[in-house]
Amino acid sequence: MTTVVPTSEEDPVLPVVRFMADLSWADAGPEVAEPQVTRLCTEAQECMVMGRWLDLASLMLTSADIVFSKVSDKDLECIFTVICNLVSKLENLNEELEVAKLISTKITQQPTDKPAMRLKILFNLYNLLEGPDSRFFVYMQALNLALNEKVTDHIVPFFKKIDSFLKEWNIGVKDQRSLFLTVANALKENKSSGKDSFKFLTKYLATFSGEDSYIMSEAKEEAVHAVIEFVKAPDMFQCDLLDMPAVGQLEKDAKYALVYQLLKIFLTERLDAYLEFQAANSTLLKSYGLVHEDCITRMRLMSLVDLGCNESGQISYALVKDTLRINDDEVELWVVKAITAKLIDCKMDQMNQVVIVSRCSERLFGQQQWHSLRSRLALWRGNVASLISTIQANKVVEEGSREMQGMPIRAFLESNFDSKLQTM
Repeated sequence: MTTVVPTSEEDPVLPVVRFMADLSWADAGPEVAEPQVTRLCTEAQECMVMGRWLDLASLMLTSADIVFSKVSDKDLECIFTVICNLVSKLENLNEELEVAKLISTKITQQPTDKPAMRLKILFNLYNLLEGPDSRFFVYMQALNLALNEKVTDHIVPFFKKIDSFLKEWNIGVKDQRSLFLTVANALKENKSSGKDSFKFLTKYLATFSGEDSYIMSEAKEEAVHAVIEFVKAPDMFQCDLLDMPAVGQLEKDAKYALVYQLLKIFLTERLDAYLEFQAANSTLLKSYGLVHEDCITRMRLMSLVDLGCNESGQISYALVKDTLRINDDEVELWVVKAITAKLIDCKMDQMNQVVIVSRCSERLFGQQQWHSLRSRLALWRGNVASLISTIQANKVVEEGSREMQGMPIRAFLESNFDSKLQTM
């Protein structure tokens, strides 16, 4: 197998063009192959002289499919490093975008053949690009490749940098939607974190605000999916889905109104409301893969949180028992479960049979909760400022007091020193 080794004496483009041409025409015989190889090399040289980098990239990519199937991964990476480096020769960002589109589109045409290597080449290309539009396009190509070919392990670590990427790319709302939804699907496929997938799905839904009903309807299926994922999740007890217009459209939808009602029960009501809903809609719950026993567990914990937020800091064991529909000896067990899930901070007074709650998590965290948090922070900031002012005022008084106390001593020392000078 021939190995491509770029040398310092010659631009590596022409040796790569010749290598790829030889590979493409290897089965045609020397009489046919040599003229074709010579023609391709001559054309490549003309493109280089005239600065026609897009044409040169197109020429080199003609044999890309054959190269992927016949050379080693090491040679493949070397060849595409040379091809991708063509973008560094471009001064115009629009031209860079065109070349980036040409290269990345070609790389993703047959993704089933060496998908991990194709993904690596795309990221090598990404790192060579300067323009934000070019980078975003290549990133999305890589993301879709990883998702479609089930190699998301290679791309999931980059999701931690999405916020910084968004600032760099400065993309519009439509592109943000495409990005968030694809990331959510990639995380779901990867099964790395249900919470992370849900987070990006809610980011996607949050981009729909103020659009007409036709555009909003694009998010309907994903809104349903987000609701079901929240209801299923054993470790999620808080969300702001009810505040999102994309989710709100389900309330009056003939097909999905019951899904919206289920979400409302999980975020604003107690176990009895869920049991009533389940009795009338058990088939619906099963169709979405919801397990009744798991839903009861979630609703018991959420009902306990609701009691803590609405019973002035004290909940009787009897009320916990009746609300959660449990036996007397299970009350403390469910309180411990809520503490373990970090839903409440409390103490259990066994003598008086009450739960004394010091903190409760909010089930909903929408506009009202943000306003409440803002008010508490403003109050806290005011208290801190007042405390600092008091400390500074006391410091000034203390320093003034010390200075006054020191004056007689200094006066005595000065007079004593003067008298000694006179006797000398």
